[in-house]
Amino acid sequence: MEKDENYSPKEPLVKLENVVISHDEEPLLKDVNLSIDTGEFVYLIGKSGAGKTSLLRALYADQPIAGGTARVCGMDVAHIRRRKVPLLRRQIGIVFQNFRLLDDRNVYANLEFVLRAVGWRRRDEIRAQIEKTLNAVGIAHKADAMPRQLSEGEQQRVGIARALINNPLLLLADEPTGNLDPVTSAEIMQLLVDVGYNTGTTMLISTHDFMMIDRFPARVVVCENGTVVDTERKG
Repeated sequence: MEKDENYSPKEPLVKLENVVISHDEEPLLKDVNLSIDTGEFVYLIGKSGAGKTSLLRALYADQPIAGGTARVCGMDVAHIRRRKVPLLRRQIGIVFQNFRLLDDRNVYANLEFVLRAVGWRRRDEIRAQIEKTLNAVGIAHKADAMPRQLSEGEQQRVGIARALINNPLLLLADEPTGNLDPVTSAEIMQLLVDVGYNTGTTMLISTHDFMMIDRFPARVVVCENGTVVDTERKG
């Protein structure tokens, strides 16, 4: 995987210092200081409208950073040039609450689309990567299914497979269990925990599901009062 020439595995994968995130010139979050090391599993919690989604979007350069310094996967996202954004996003996997699968193609083709978009060309390598990833999320038997033929839990497994398909350094999940029943939520959270443990992928999971946090404990950071509070450490 191509990486920014200044990237070093020794530095935090996410490093935010005095960051300000704004919308229409109005600050949503300010004085954000956050450091996440490679391989960490971190929950991001907070009330609806507290800025969780805006923070995640800022990390993959979909929300402007109005102030401070921010490095993600070795890249300066506070001053990132448009031509560099695809390089950043190749190193980040994103899981959405509402799945966002392509309804006009089957599971295999959904994943193939992602790989070809980031430069994979050899058919045998694409097939091997898709099979490996679908096996990892426990849904290889659904490769030929259309999204409408899948349960919500299966659709989210495909969403996780899509996020993992290009071997990202960082996985961001925005309320990945928000539309799921409690049993399926636990299965999806267990899957994310297992993936993080087995692959070393750094995870930042936005959630309001405190039962899942109790069941799968990890570091927690909180969006509140217009900033981000780290419950375990500062900076």
